[in-house]
Amino acid sequence: MSIQENLNKITVTLPKHVTLVAVSKTKPVNAIMEAYKAGQRVFGENKIQEMVDKYDVLPNDIQWHMIGHVQKNKVKYMASFVSLIHGVDDIKLLEEINKQAKKHDRIINCLLQIKIASEDTKFGMTPMEAKSLLLSPVFSELKNIKVVGVMGMATFTDNQSQIKNEFTLLKTTFDTLKSFETFNFKPEIVSMGMSGDYELAIECGSNMIRVGSSIFGERHYN
Repeated sequence: MSIQENLNKITVTLPKHVTLVAVSKTKPVNAIMEAYKAGQRVFGENKIQEMVDKYDVLPNDIQWHMIGHVQKNKVKYMASFVSLIHGVDDIKLLEEINKQAKKHDRIINCLLQIKIASEDTKFGMTPMEAKSLLLSPVFSELKNIKVVGVMGMATFTDNQSQIKNEFTLLKTTFDTLKSFETFNFKPEIVSMGMSGDYELAIECGSNMIRVGSSIFGERHYN
């Protein structure tokens, strides 16, 4: 099926409150334009330089989401345009995002990455670390960022009950953290679910899914 057909197949099944992030990492500009012409406006990349290159040549009404692990020294390259940074996992990174956002007179939206998977390869904070961050004096001074929710990645496994437990943990964490809302913490987004498990993620409370291969086809890395 074409990219447009794949997109249509997914979007007709999505509840109205769920945002689809089309994961376009490693995909060429013409593939993204095919999705764009089919109505998709939110795209996710996991490498900042690749996102910058695509931002420079693609329509300016695209919302770019940084979904990969973020290195502090690269934040400056995307600070002028990024719509949402998914993988924030410590206060130092938030401070850097705040600093770069201030230079562009922007408030940059971010998600706290919570480690819900059992795999050591996944990044993220524990729910307690997230709470401590939100209640810290340092966080209260950050005026050019807004934490708008949480994200997490489930373990790469066929065990559906394990995945469900991990998704439920993220939703429970979100619900618990909501009581700490401040001017720069406005929790609205639970970002979880990818091509293989987004339907289960939505059942567990996700309202933002990150789908790549089901739209663009399998990825071929160099």
